[in-house]
Amino acid sequence: MMNPAVRCLFLSRVVLKNYRSIEACDVRLGSLVFLVGPNGSGKSNFVDALRLTSDALNSSLDHALRDRGGIHEVRRRSSGHPTHFAIRLEFILSDGRRGHFAFEVGAKPRGEFIVKREECFLPDAKYIVEDGKLTYPINEVYPPVSPGRLYLVNAAGLPQFRLVFDELSRMGFYNVNPDAIRALQSPDAGEVLRRDGSNLASVVARLGKVEDGSVKDRIAQYLGMVVPGLVDFNVKNVGHMETLEFRQHVQGARDAWRFPAINMSDGTLRALATLVALFQATVIEGVRFVGIEEPETALHPAAAGILRDCIMEASSAVQVLVTSHSAELLDDPDIAEDAIKAVDSQGGKTFIASLDSAGRSALRDRLYTAGELLRANQLYPDMNLVPGATQLDLFGSADA
Repeated sequence: MMNPAVRCLFLSRVVLKNYRSIEACDVRLGSLVFLVGPNGSGKSNFVDALRLTSDALNSSLDHALRDRGGIHEVRRRSSGHPTHFAIRLEFILSDGRRGHFAFEVGAKPRGEFIVKREECFLPDAKYIVEDGKLTYPINEVYPPVSPGRLYLVNAAGLPQFRLVFDELSRMGFYNVNPDAIRALQSPDAGEVLRRDGSNLASVVARLGKVEDGSVKDRIAQYLGMVVPGLVDFNVKNVGHMETLEFRQHVQGARDAWRFPAINMSDGTLRALATLVALFQATVIEGVRFVGIEEPETALHPAAAGILRDCIMEASSAVQVLVTSHSAELLDDPDIAEDAIKAVDSQGGKTFIASLDSAGRSALRDRLYTAGELLRANQLYPDMNLVPGATQLDLFGSADA
């Protein structure tokens, strides 16, 4: 079994090269990460590199790239005209094994691409694919390489690589669309909340089936603090479709009134989806990582502190990455210096790293909260920690 001290840590290090606006980054992650920077600085590009990995495993690399406009929209645009991008993820699996998964994709004419190199290293197994051919191991029975797919999809048929595939493919990334929650939803297994929240009712139904009901009750408690008067929420069947129904106290009424999702505000729906995204890992096996973009959107600033408390509580059970430029969300002296990764953009190039020495010192000595530093425009990445593209350690043994 995994050591309890690291059970909520899945991705320990992320290395990116030539991904959208990111020329190079090498970022160490903890169980809770706040990716902080102004709009347009490149926060979403960092998250999207992780999401592309998950998307490519769940469908195909070709589909994941086309969904983003093709490889020419993914590889970094610059005067140097890089023709490739690369991603390296170092991880700690739920069975305690440490390893890494890395791949480099090169552009070809007419929007085509090739996986120039892909590798997965574990203590008990590894594979290497180069230019569409399996080069390691040699003389062993391994699945064939499939064009347009990451080899890990095929290697998942081997017991030693199955957990890597499962846990990388089940990473959850969320940018909730309230309209998708208001619409009637088709029931599904509710295994993992979709990115836009369009199966929220099914996931809520699954959470409600937990024997003691504690997970759903905890979500309702937090939501009641965000939305005054809100008592509970439940799934309601409408023919062969389903939706959510909320119970909320109304001034002058003896009992709580019932409201369908279509009548609820964007902030309420976004808050509920965020809470479900964070707490689903306590019920749904295999969800080890949750990334949430701008969770404070459409919420009253006073509610940001409640949402932050939920995020910090959830990070004891699942690794959480949050992108934000909300000072209110970061106004807590208990947010450690290592939890903040600063993002800056200069000349269209994104820089991501831990805080510079001044910022780290201010948080370590509790002179300011991260929110106060953000208001004062004093959250900057340590440029000494930003590598050049030629310095990146993309392939080879992991040191996660």
